[in-house]
Amino acid sequence: MRDFITPSQGTTNNKQSVQYTQQTYCNSNLSESAYAESAHNSTYRGQGWSTQRIAITALLCAVSAISTLVLEFPIMPGITYLKYDPSCVIAVLGGLLFDPVVGLTISIIPYLVHVATSSGIYGTIMAIIAAVSYVMPPVLLYRWHKTQRSLIVGLLVGSIFSIIACIIGNLLITPLYTGMPIAAVTGLIVPVIIPFNVIKSVLNGALTLALFVPVSRAFTRSIKH
Repeated sequence: MRDFITPSQGTTNNKQSVQYTQQTYCNSNLSESAYAESAHNSTYRGQGWSTQRIAITALLCAVSAISTLVLEFPIMPGITYLKYDPSCVIAVLGGLLFDPVVGLTISIIPYLVHVATSSGIYGTIMAIIAAVSYVMPPVLLYRWHKTQRSLIVGLLVGSIFSIIACIIGNLLITPLYTGMPIAAVTGLIVPVIIPFNVIKSVLNGALTLALFVPVSRAFTRSIKH
């Protein structure tokens, strides 16, 4: 581009063209989510933990907890002990609409109910590790740069972090939880743990991208009324 700019007027015109292109690019990337973001900036960030914000966060935590109990199902043939649920999607959406603190809250509190289930304390710890490592990257990247590209990159980074965290967590926690030898757990990394978490991350990412705009619209309408 620089080789084509010779006269000063050409430079001015080029700057105006670049500014217009950048503005068009940003508008196309933000689309409907920019409207929700601007509304949430003026309504919530200046109020801190308002009553309405606490109520919505509590509601999202409740929906997430219910999803972990009711909406979980196997996603790999023959592997019934590893199940998928959309709780991470709810945590990501909450973090995008508010801030990383809300995303972190929804990544932890809903899983605490599993301490009283067959999952126990070890299963709960594993679920929290997987959720936090997946949720925080897209929420933090989108907060820094609010474009669709940043959200997609954040979801990819979160997927990688979550897969690594789940591998390490299984090596450290599964032997304590099940009594399985570390060598046996290591043998499950490639055929079971990695494929399951890849499929889980793809589902979470697809649902997040599909739901973010309509959820943002509904969120904006609710706080305006």
